[in-house]
Amino acid sequence: MTVTTDDGVELWAARQGRGEPLVLCHGGPGLWDMFEDVAGLLDDRATVIRWDQRGCGRSQRSAGPWTSARFVADLDAVRLHFGLARMTLLGHSWGAQLALSYALTHPERVAGLVYVAGTGIDPVSSWRAPFTENFDARLGEVPERLARWRELPDGDREKAVLQWSIEFEDRERALEHAGRMADPWFGINFECNKALGAETRQSWGTASLYDACRALDVPVLILDGARDARPRWSVDSLERALPRVRRVVLPAAGHLPWVEEPEGFREAFRSWAAAGPGSPV
Repeated sequence: MTVTTDDGVELWAARQGRGEPLVLCHGGPGLWDMFEDVAGLLDDRATVIRWDQRGCGRSQRSAGPWTSARFVADLDAVRLHFGLARMTLLGHSWGAQLALSYALTHPERVAGLVYVAGTGIDPVSSWRAPFTENFDARLGEVPERLARWRELPDGDREKAVLQWSIEFEDRERALEHAGRMADPWFGINFECNKALGAETRQSWGTASLYDACRALDVPVLILDGARDARPRWSVDSLERALPRVRRVVLPAAGHLPWVEEPEGFREAFRSWAAAGPGSPV
């Protein structure tokens, strides 16, 4: 189905399941919804809504604007389209940042927030170097793959699959898992990625962001894979700031914890949701 934003851009969306609404925010920026498995894990207890962000995936190609404020407004258009007074948000990676930004902007419209594999609220520079080191080490486990990744042009599907293969703890199945992320392949919106990345480098790590998180009266689940290439201590800043937070770390998972520990992911969500106000189960 199609959601139309207030400035006329059409966004792809899908709905499945039964129960209270759970809206998923995919990673990137510049990628598309890869949450089919997540929806399948949770749709017996929640109405799961997926969508492709502006200019990405199956949504209408557009000229932006590529700002967090615009993407928050687009997420609100999804809420309005489905007639939701309040919703639980589940965001992954960049999508975790988007979901947090939405909750900070519209806390009265958010029943709960599931923050999956994000990078916290400290400056990007605090975790970027360790991530780059881990990236080189993991892709360099097979030197031919690292060499191939370096020679391929940005935007090439094979390059993306090689790059995404570092996101999994199970190194034997890493390419298989990464290949599923790229099927179907819609192409990466690098203009979107660059602009939102630059905005994050400017706005994350500020005193005003820490203060806003300390005042956020929304139940939050931080859900991580222990073997994420992004250092998990980067999320400590957010955990310390939030007044209503639970954190679960799945020991055998990387950056997409539902892929490698699906039952642990499902149980962490269900346990948190059942215990807290605004429960979607």
